[in-house]
Amino acid sequence: MSTEEFRINGEELLQKVKELLHEGNIRRITIKNESGETVMEIPLTFGAVGAILAPTLVAVGAIAALLTKCSIIVEKK
Repeated sequence: MSTEEFRINGEELLQKVKELLHEGNIRRITIKNESGETVMEIPLTFGAVGAILAPTLVAVGAIAALLTKCSIIVEKK
């Protein structure tokens, strides 16, 4: 399992999460604020797509509105 970290602006958060979800080989996405505190963790299972993730993406959008800078930690298979 490998890990990647992306530092982005809050306004780019939702787009980046959607982009990562389309890659398909992600196990978990962790969103942290500027202080390094975990704001949200999204565990992903095989086959979790579409309508199942819609409420999660709404929550990510709400978090993005509150954060100016954040980081996304991605665990890949």
